[in-house]
Amino acid sequence: MTYTEKTRIGIIFKNEAARAVLFRRLPDWQASPPHMLSLFKSLTLEKVYAFRQEQLGEPNWIAETLAELAAVASDTSAMAEADAEVAPSAEYEPADVLDGSAAVQAPDEAEQWGVYEIELKGPRHGNPFTDVELAAEFSNGGKSVRMAGFYDGDGVYRIRFMPDAQGAWTYRTASNARSLNGIEGAFRVLPPSAGNHGPVRVKDTYHFAYEDGTSYIPVGTTCYAWTHQGEALEAQTLETLKASPFNKMRMCVFPKSYLFNENEPVYDPFEGSLAQGWDFTRFNPAFFRHLENRIADLGKLGIEADLILFHAYDRWGYSEMSPAADDRYLRYVTARLSAYRNVWWSLANEYDLMWNKEPADWERFAEIVTTNDPAGHLISNHNCFAFYDYSKPWVTHCSIQRVDVYKTSEATTEWREQWKKPIVIDECAYEGDIDQGWGNITGEEMTRRFWEGAVRGGYVGHGETYLNPEEVLWWSKGGKLTGTSPDRIAFLRRIVEESPGGVLNPLPSDWDVPCAGVKDEYYLYYFGFNQPRFRNFSRKPGTKYVVDVIDTWNMTVERLEGTYEGAFRVELPGKQFMAVRLTKAE
Repeated sequence: MTYTEKTRIGIIFKNEAARAVLFRRLPDWQASPPHMLSLFKSLTLEKVYAFRQEQLGEPNWIAETLAELAAVASDTSAMAEADAEVAPSAEYEPADVLDGSAAVQAPDEAEQWGVYEIELKGPRHGNPFTDVELAAEFSNGGKSVRMAGFYDGDGVYRIRFMPDAQGAWTYRTASNARSLNGIEGAFRVLPPSAGNHGPVRVKDTYHFAYEDGTSYIPVGTTCYAWTHQGEALEAQTLETLKASPFNKMRMCVFPKSYLFNENEPVYDPFEGSLAQGWDFTRFNPAFFRHLENRIADLGKLGIEADLILFHAYDRWGYSEMSPAADDRYLRYVTARLSAYRNVWWSLANEYDLMWNKEPADWERFAEIVTTNDPAGHLISNHNCFAFYDYSKPWVTHCSIQRVDVYKTSEATTEWREQWKKPIVIDECAYEGDIDQGWGNITGEEMTRRFWEGAVRGGYVGHGETYLNPEEVLWWSKGGKLTGTSPDRIAFLRRIVEESPGGVLNPLPSDWDVPCAGVKDEYYLYYFGFNQPRFRNFSRKPGTKYVVDVIDTWNMTVERLEGTYEGAFRVELPGKQFMAVRLTKAE
């Protein structure tokens, strides 16, 4: 093939001779850890030179590199072959096996928005993960919902379903395996238990609510690889979350290989090994059972699991699976997990770092997930450098990473206007002290970004990256929170919950201070890093307001005496991170 300055490094690396050229031209790359090499693959020669022009020095570096690559471009000996999709066979079980003869266990009752599970004992010969297709049609009155099943190892198959209506339901299975085909049953769906409000939905274009109408304010945090750390640390993470303000957790399905996260996971998602290779046609049920148990643990705490399906921080090969393996994995994970009401789908963390995925792949992934998720969970795709096209009809909300180290939530209102969807800034940088610009902002700055996003009508996410001798950083492994922002984020959550309707919408603001609220009823001004000693306000005469001066860092609310109307002055302490709230007097 012909290499150009716009060829991605990952494509060049597929050719052993071409990879050797790059290692010779960029000698420090050969000693780079695997997680860094995986990120380099998303770059082009053009971008490599732009980032490293000062070190490389040579103005003809790209041309000379391309000339060397041209000499080896025809060497395709190391190019990997993609595995083909495996179609289930109608002859998987012999004709003398009776339809519906598998043993079945299924409860007689379920709660609305709970997990209803059918367990079947069936065949285990061949490769049931690919050889067997299984689904059930669930019916309630005139409504029917198809839900795919999955193989859970040791001859056990499961079909999970989240019933969204109370009353009498029936089901009938369909499978190419005769023993699993045509099994019928019935169950009754009861009212939801306390704390079960159903899955989260978009409400009023820019906000969220549970299915039963209860308001939901996403207050998120990130623990990418917390489910890969072992029982003791994972239990500590859950205990920490129990005492935190967070009700959404960004987390990866696959393990992560990156700074301060180089340990091997407890479970692997596929059969095989890193040394000998993975069989991407055979899942490891223990891995997925562990994952779903942790999702259920989060659900008990009222925390949504914002599940990242792909990411580039990888030394195991999961980010470079074939299209057939990608699709098979997505069908399997949605069959296992879409019945859990507290699941959100994030197609990727930093989708644009995944060098071997094209725009059409992300659209295909979205179709697979949404088609196989009758519960209709929230879904988005998270960026690194380039925003995804959030106008796509399948995207329910905008999952955004800061566009650079400094510019973050100040653009929330613009993004709302551009996409007309909820703005969730899942990564605004992290409170911490590591040597990366995205991971060493102060607690004050993290809190400021939360407030800036809130008064502009969006939702900002938290993360923490403080160094410690054990290298257990919250943003990746979980454990304990040691930063100063979580308590202040809890205080902001309370302020938002107290606002009309439990949400904040931006209002026309002064040039130097953003404002949210409801016209003539409620105004919340946030001064951020500014420190005025007073502020003059001008409101419509005839409407009286009570005034609160809010110290967002010290978490105090001072109610001023009397009421105010028309043009008035509010005295302030002359320090940063203050807010003023005007509420129409009764």
